[in-house]
Amino acid sequence: MAELGLNEHHQNEVINYMRFARSKRGLRLKTVDSCFQDLKESRLVEETFTVDEVSEVLSGLQAVVHSEVESELINTAYTNVLLLRQLFSQAEKWYLKLQTDISELENRELLEQVAEFEKAEFTSSNKKPIIEIIKPKLVPLNEGGTTELLNKEISRLQEENEKLKSRLKTIETQATNALDEKSKLERALQDLQLDQGNQKDFIKAQDLSDLENTVATLKSEFQKTLDDKTENQKSLEENLATAKHDLLRVQEQLRMAEKELEKKFQQTAAYRNMKEILTKKNDQIKDLRKRLAKYEPED
Repeated sequence: MAELGLNEHHQNEVINYMRFARSKRGLRLKTVDSCFQDLKESRLVEETFTVDEVSEVLSGLQAVVHSEVESELINTAYTNVLLLRQLFSQAEKWYLKLQTDISELENRELLEQVAEFEKAEFTSSNKKPIIEIIKPKLVPLNEGGTTELLNKEISRLQEENEKLKSRLKTIETQATNALDEKSKLERALQDLQLDQGNQKDFIKAQDLSDLENTVATLKSEFQKTLDDKTENQKSLEENLATAKHDLLRVQEQLRMAEKELEKKFQQTAAYRNMKEILTKKNDQIKDLRKRLAKYEPED
């Protein structure tokens, strides 16, 4: 079977449109045939006609056929505009801009390919029963479809929000542990320095130089460890700030999505009907209060 280079769903949509176009084309051809048949039955009742009479008959037939063909061409153009409007409306719902190439409409190779496709689809031997294709009704573009997709997007954002919260909690825990370890190391250094001061009076002069060298080595190693911990803490703090920014961004997206959903809901027919009913009820309550006020005794 000839193919148009489309997926199965879109190809089925093309087949449905071609079926509709074939039906309209058949009706118009029958209308043109009836114009000729009416002319035969109403005007061709004599055996001979003058040149003027033949000219008048042909002129009348020309006007009728011209009107029918023009009407069909106009209707076909309007039908194609409505079809394009459906496609563009769906694209605009997701902020897409579609483009068309008008020159391709007169591409003979492509037109012949469409003709072969139609022939393969609608010949009596290959024609598929219509009952085999049972398609579900599409969700309305202006309400259900967008609302459903917005709900899915909100759910996705909520899941991402929870993941970011968990990640933020983990980073905060790591930062706290790093600060605790840094404090412990600083206290250990202070204790070491204090012990060094207390033991100076009891250490011999020859051992003092070795001890100072050992302390200097330990201090250098401790400073290196402390610098590593500080760098690690700085990295953790940067990750924490990034996670917080991501969390704020996701929360803002969630808030905007919820506002969009609320706005879409307010535009639905159910919301407008509910608002109209509430307005009528309020008017009825005001009217009843006015009536009751007339029967209340005056002081």
